[in-house]
Amino acid sequence: MMGSILIILVALISAPTLLALFAVGKYNGLVVLRNRYKNGFSQIDVQLRRRYDLIPNLVEAAKGILRHERKTLDTVISARNSAYTAGAKAAANPGEMHAMRQLTSAEARLSDALGRLLAVAEAYPDLKANQNMLALSEELTSTENKISFARQAYNDAVVAYNTQREVFPANLVASIFHFGPAALFELETVAEKSPPKLSFT
Repeated sequence: MMGSILIILVALISAPTLLALFAVGKYNGLVVLRNRYKNGFSQIDVQLRRRYDLIPNLVEAAKGILRHERKTLDTVISARNSAYTAGAKAAANPGEMHAMRQLTSAEARLSDALGRLLAVAEAYPDLKANQNMLALSEELTSTENKISFARQAYNDAVVAYNTQREVFPANLVASIFHFGPAALFELETVAEKSPPKLSFT
């Protein structure tokens, strides 16, 4: 009789403890996955900032030769400034749906503007031979590739996080502790899926 009471008491004490340990484990797992995608976005942010810093130099190098293309140059700088602002908002809250949509849209406009600039630049042999333009184009191409790799790593981390927060029973913990969904950094246009080819050779 006494043994049965003791077993019941241990079971009553153990059940909430086991449940609490389970919830803590799921909570910590979600935190780890969230931190992973936030770190993934910080890698994108580093490369985007590098790209944003290179673009004014590229425009400045082209300005002397592309005197009659002022509108094209202004469009690139305007798109760059919009993307920079959207990137800062996304970096402040990686994965947040609205910020990621704004960034995706701003990056698509920037890619389109860069594509138009490079198409215009192709018509100017002096610009294609300019050493400064060659160096900047190589650096920008390298940065575009790094952005693509960083975006893939970020998106993989977001998928892992979103999957974990949606599966049972982790979804209960996610709901209780307000682990919201994270947004992918998706490609919006064909131009962005195939970044501008920066070749002046």
